[in-house]
Amino acid sequence: MTTLQRTVGAEVTRVEGRAKVTGAALYAYEYPVPDALYAWAVQSTVPRGTVRAVDTVAALSLPGVVAVLDSRNVARLRPTDTPELAVLQSPEVAYRGQIVAAVVANSFETARQAAAAVRVEYDVDDHDAELMDGDPRIFVPETVNGGYPGHTETGDVEAALATAPVVLDATYTTPPEHTAAMEPHATIAVWDGDTLTLYNGDQGPWMTAARVAELFGLPEGAVRIVADHTGGGFGSKAISRPPTVLAALAARAVGRPVKVAATRQQMFTMVSYRTPTLQRVRLGAERDGRLTAIWHDALQQSSTLTPYCEQTVTCSRVMYAARHRRTTHRLAQLDVPTPSWMRAPGEAPGMFALESAMDELAVALGMDPIDLRVANEPSVDPGTGHPFSSRNLVACLREGAARFGWAGRDPAPGSRREGHWLLGTGVAACNYPALTWPSTATARVEPGGGFTVRIAAADIGTGARTALTQVAADELGVGIDRVTLDIGRSAYGQAPWAGGSMGLSSWGWAVFKACRALTKRLDEVSGAIPPGGLEERADTAEDVAARRAFSRHAYGAQFAEVRVDAVTGQVRVDRLLGMFAAGRVINPRTAGSQLRGGMCMGLSMALHEGLEPDPRFGDFANHDLATYHIAANADVRDVQAHWLEENDDELNPMGSKGVGELGIVGTAAAIANAVYHATGVRVRDLPITVERVRAGLSAGPSAGFSAGPSAR
Repeated sequence: MTTLQRTVGAEVTRVEGRAKVTGAALYAYEYPVPDALYAWAVQSTVPRGTVRAVDTVAALSLPGVVAVLDSRNVARLRPTDTPELAVLQSPEVAYRGQIVAAVVANSFETARQAAAAVRVEYDVDDHDAELMDGDPRIFVPETVNGGYPGHTETGDVEAALATAPVVLDATYTTPPEHTAAMEPHATIAVWDGDTLTLYNGDQGPWMTAARVAELFGLPEGAVRIVADHTGGGFGSKAISRPPTVLAALAARAVGRPVKVAATRQQMFTMVSYRTPTLQRVRLGAERDGRLTAIWHDALQQSSTLTPYCEQTVTCSRVMYAARHRRTTHRLAQLDVPTPSWMRAPGEAPGMFALESAMDELAVALGMDPIDLRVANEPSVDPGTGHPFSSRNLVACLREGAARFGWAGRDPAPGSRREGHWLLGTGVAACNYPALTWPSTATARVEPGGGFTVRIAAADIGTGARTALTQVAADELGVGIDRVTLDIGRSAYGQAPWAGGSMGLSSWGWAVFKACRALTKRLDEVSGAIPPGGLEERADTAEDVAARRAFSRHAYGAQFAEVRVDAVTGQVRVDRLLGMFAAGRVINPRTAGSQLRGGMCMGLSMALHEGLEPDPRFGDFANHDLATYHIAANADVRDVQAHWLEENDDELNPMGSKGVGELGIVGTAAAIANAVYHATGVRVRDLPITVERVRAGLSAGPSAGFSAGPSAR
């Protein structure tokens, strides 16, 4: 077999690009399933209570309506540790927007019209939907998302803070945020006996199939997920959601395929959101900037159904050296929808607080913010004591500063002005775990000499399909035009979701291993392909389990330049520059796109995004994209993403780390720090709105720190 020039590391255009621009790529709702009906959810209008009656007469009288479903007439599901998926299993209502009934009809329009005609009566209970510190029901969970401990403590934090020459004590808040993926959640459910096929917008086909099979009491393999293309997810499509379960229940009830598509408005309550946070950060430092104490506490909310808690303070366990440290998650379970994953869950809001606090401490010390971070670079992971597999944060800070033009910056707030615009620059560090989970893949050589690689991966717009094709082609020693990569099918075997920045690291290892095994097999038969072809299957479970104990993370430094209108408080981000260390970059074109996209999302987080909780009803007042603001083209002026050449042999055979989440982490803090530098106004509550900036300009600047006893 002739070895061609390697494609890993090359800027390969997306292999599915033509299918997407021509419309040939099929998304969940578009599969041509014959004889399909349409279901529309009826959602609760009360935040807590019990359904007393469902009047279906008016709905059933409409031509084309096939059935009205509620808790009395759908299949019984198995008990689940995810109560949100127990769709129509009980008349109990845990949050406003919960599915309490559904109409199945012969057209989308008829189903929607009939759903509006369903009359639901409730016994309404008192509810509590307001996140407030001091609530006696707040508790510290034993573990949080990702399996991290809810609380950690080393040394004597309170004593260290009491004796520190300089102390920073500040509170930061982030609002609930919506994932707002381009493709709404959609499913087509088709039953064939006791086999269920779901055409689903999905970040993890194999994992969704396993969860749905468990719900319906079906054996392994009886649920098949088809997700050839998924139009974004940002975490919301990583696990099963109520619309998927509703489609399966409805299809079983009527004995025909059923299509469900959530509207944009429905998605604001049906398919998760990022939890709000209230974070208090206390830092103690010597006058040379060395941290002696870190205390990071985060309060967040979940529903009464599920105690979901993000790993918000875990970033403070790994970022900086300090002998004394305490990190605590606190959770309030309220009568609200359950929050869940959204791009960089935990790290994005947590690093906003930590990196804003580090900037405030730098101001208090009169230090350059970069020098402060470098002064607190740890030699090992402060939380676990494990060595780092690679950690090039300092290099990112130094190289990023050089590219950004940080040198010569006047640290005084308000020192630069152009007419009525105040100009400022800010920096923040970022990190995200470099995760790898077990996966399986098959590699096959066809009789004609082509190669087919199958894996239950999902490409949600990240370019994973292309990067995996590159990995396969290089290991097979052929051009990418000879490799067909099949993904998006649960039947291809165990594979994690496209989330946690673990996709390429996990799937790529399995593809690498399968292709290497196939190459060895071909060498054994001297390249002679039998009439039936040859196939090899790989499983990386043992490989992943055998890895040595290292702290594996990707790192970066984010730089922002902003201008602030001195009269109105309007903030414009003129420049964003990110410098990252993320292992070996498989495809610079798609990796750069992911990093820039994450930075744009971080800009949106900083300036625009925020759901407005309505405590009267327990949902959100701004539940559409007309009132939930996200960054648009005019907000994004100059966004640059660069990375270091980083070799890390303790990751996977490719040496790659994920970049999907890394770009968003740190961006909001860099912008907030730049706003402070421009104006002297420290905005600790996201988003940074004109009202908040203008109020700060009117009140005067505040550095937001207090001196310790020895400074007095």
